[in-house]
Formats: sequence, structure tokens, C-alpha cells
Amino acid sequence: MFKLSKKIAVVTGASRGIGKAMAETYAQADAHVICVSRNEDALNGVADLIRSNGGSASVAACNVSDLENFQKLIKDTVDNYGSVDILVNNAGITRDTLIMRMSEDDWDTVIDINLKGAFNGIKAVTRTMMKQKSGRIINISSVVGLTGNAGQVNYAASKAGLIGLTKSAAKEIGSRGITVNCIAPGYIATDMTDQLDDQAKDLLISQIPLGRIGSPDDIAATALFLASDEAGYITGQTFTVDGGMVMI
Repeated sequence: MFKLSKKIAVVTGASRGIGKAMAETYAQADAHVICVSRNEDALNGVADLIRSNGGSASVAACNVSDLENFQKLIKDTVDNYGSVDILVNNAGITRDTLIMRMSEDDWDTVIDINLKGAFNGIKAVTRTMMKQKSGRIINISSVVGLTGNAGQVNYAASKAGLIGLTKSAAKEIGSRGITVNCIAPGYIATDMTDQLDDQAKDLLISQIPLGRIGSPDDIAATALFLASDEAGYITGQTFTVDGGMVMI
């Protein structure tokens, strides 16, 4: 169950955190994973770890906000491996500040990577997946895209935009056997949450019915299901993986 044998998966933002966990999980499920980010040195470490655990992985440096760069990545992947079966648009950044202090560059950079990057990825793989008459596209949003958050108007807008992008793309290409879904993580253990003091962590956890901060593996497990054959009748959906913090 939930095996990805002979599947080719492209995971952006794979150098750390949630992206790294998804790449490792896909490899454990027998996919070949192309680990993508701008930091090739970090990617090599992830790919080496995957291979040391018996998995199959390669790396590709890519600026996802550049359509031509993303299209080349997909073309190279098809040339080398014959297909692209799974695309995970996970690459993302934050530039947090109140809107009255936010620069135009803070806005543009977050939108370009978080939202335009996913558009570029979907646009780059669509023709290949349509020819295959199959494919899985998974966009990583955030509960902030559902609730908003003070000091994150750029990030919240980009993540809300991903939800709309997911629904629209799912309607456009579903007839070709391609599913497009979205995962909205809640608070996940990362370098950022590790830096919080005990009082801040307790306040955070008090908002979560399950009483704990999530792990990257929680998101990776959902991404594995959505990439699998078993999820073939699910498309256009947003899955909140947040310990019950946001219930809609």
C-alpha cells in the first residue's frame, strides 16, 4: 500500500525540513526522487542520505521563480528518466513584517517563490503529464493561507493563492488523469520553532487540540498518500495537517 515503484518524483525545497522529509519518504516508497532547491550542496547531503538508506535520488539546482529554469529542469528529468509522475511544489520563503513596513521587494520575492514558483512547476509538467494521461501534483500551502496572520500578509497571500491555484488546475487537467491537491501544514517542528522559549511553545501547543507541534514526517505521510494510486479519486482538495488547530 502507498508504494511508488518506478515513479519519478520532483520535490522542490528538498534541502531541509518538510521537503527533505517528503523526499526521503518518497524514496522509501521506491520512487526515484529529484531533490530540487537553489542550494546544491545541501541537496547533495539529502541525496547521499537517501542513497545510504537504499533509496534512489538525484539533485537539481533550480530557481523555481524562473519559468525557463523550471522548464529546463522538467525537460532534463524527462530526457533522463522518461517521465515525471509526481511534482511537489514545496519551495517557499518568508519575509515577515507588518504591512505598513513591508517593502515591495518583500512582497514580490515571497509571491515569486511561493506562488509563481508553483505556477511555473505546474505549467512545466502539464504537457508531459497530459501525454502520460497520469500525474500527481501536490502544492504545499499553510494554515496561514486559511486564517491569515499578522505580519505575514505576503506569505498568507501566497499560501491562499496556492489553494485557488490548486482548485483551478484540478478542474483544468483532471480529465487527463492528473490530480492536483494541496496540503496546509500547521505548526511543524523546524529550526524556527526550535528557537522558541518554553513559554512561547506552551502557548503554541495550547492552540492545538492534539497537544503537540507536528513533525515534517506528518506532512510527508500525507504527501505519500496523495502521490499514491490509492488517492486516484481525490483532486482539488486542501488537507489541513495541523493537529486540529484549524477546523473548516
